[in-house]
Amino acid sequence: MIPVNDLLLFALASLIMVISPGPNMIYLISRSLSQGKKAGVISLFGVMCGFLFHILMVSFGLTAIFFAVPYAFIVVKFLGVGYLLYLAYSTVKSKDKIFDANQDLKSDRPLKLFNIGLLTNVLNPKMAVFYLSFFPQFIKPEYGSILGQSFQLGIVQVIISFSVNLLIVLSAAKMASWFSKKPIWLRIQKWFMASVLTGLAVKMALTKAK
Repeated sequence: MIPVNDLLLFALASLIMVISPGPNMIYLISRSLSQGKKAGVISLFGVMCGFLFHILMVSFGLTAIFFAVPYAFIVVKFLGVGYLLYLAYSTVKSKDKIFDANQDLKSDRPLKLFNIGLLTNVLNPKMAVFYLSFFPQFIKPEYGSILGQSFQLGIVQVIISFSVNLLIVLSAAKMASWFSKKPIWLRIQKWFMASVLTGLAVKMALTKAK
């Protein structure tokens, strides 16, 4: 089992990630503004199932790799260092795309809304790379089953993502207006997010294998 302190740190990192404006936030705000809160919630469930798909794939993948290849854990960790630093750089350089929320999306049926939300995540290879880079930061063989630890992290991440995104859906109009009136928040958030990612990368690089 992963220690509570590590889980809390992971929860904080997951919270910072989910409040960072990105494709999921923009899509959910767009859908909620154009078709209402109910459509936003249905789309959100699709997005969450996409997260579950990536978590399952990465969890079983990490388990298979670590058991099949000696020192694979160390290799994956240092690949993760590079990716986290790349994310930090990309965060600082990214544009304020939250203002691109589309309020003119056509109305779709519930099943289609769910499928669009699902595919938005499932077909995004960056999500798989992110999980593969992020999970080894908190997984340690001495804590027990790697698969079990992956599921622990996945459950925490899904709960936080669902809770925050639900609030986003329920307050989409206010959020879009708030961001447009206070764009400086996006700049502050960028540097804060980049600092957290850089800190995680350094912590990952300094972690010694036992």
